[in-house]
Amino acid sequence: MARDEQLKVRWELVVNFLSTRFAEGDILDLDAIIYLIGVQELGKPNKKYKKDEKLNLMHIAICRLLEPYGYYEFERFDEDGWPHYTVKEQLPALKAGEQSVLMKEAIVSYFIERGIIE
Repeated sequence: MARDEQLKVRWELVVNFLSTRFAEGDILDLDAIIYLIGVQELGKPNKKYKKDEKLNLMHIAICRLLEPYGYYEFERFDEDGWPHYTVKEQLPALKAGEQSVLMKEAIVSYFIERGIIE
């Protein structure tokens, strides 16, 4: 199977897995999935988050997802338990479609690491 086709199949597995569990079958978009990963990484799933906290959760997820690519490195947890990352390498200038593919690849890898998909 071609790499693009494999990513597409695996991405659909991730979307279906999360949509079934968190959206009553409605299809979650990329931003919603990033948000859910941020909540998972913070480890406080039952908390109600304010708008700025939601953006911070998405930032946590992006840092965690791109850490294996060498763009970020985990630094520490603060006194409230929020993870902090440092930038190791600036992201290259990517077009919107390229950003989307990079994030989908990183998300698929995240779910493969956890044994949720193959």
